[in-house]
Amino acid sequence: MEQSEVFNKLLETLKDDLAFYSEMIKEVSTEMIKEGFTSYPIFVAHQHEVKLGEVILKREDFARDFNINASTLEELVEKKLILEEKKHEFIVNYSNPKTTMCILLVTASGAHFIFVPFKLKGKVNEQA
Repeated sequence: MEQSEVFNKLLETLKDDLAFYSEMIKEVSTEMIKEGFTSYPIFVAHQHEVKLGEVILKREDFARDFNINASTLEELVEKKLILEEKKHEFIVNYSNPKTTMCILLVTASGAHFIFVPFKLKGKVNEQA
């Protein structure tokens, strides 16, 4: 199986998980913004351990494929996963954190930002 086929399969699996997790992620996102932790919540989807953010949804608790951690734009800038000079561009791509979730998909082959409406209806919008 080619790398792109593996990635597309992962995206489909993630899409299913995000449809399941969407309401829970939206609740956490809303609280993070309301409590002033960040204006830009970022949710890390992973299948292995990552040291980024805090685990909020464990795949084994829900019989899903991905764990979800809650992080922030500020943490990603601090850890240099988003360069300070690219912060504005990232915010423009994020558009509206109240209607869109930002997912950082971490895989063995790398990481990708994906912007998904809280109510999943169409394709996932991936930003490499």
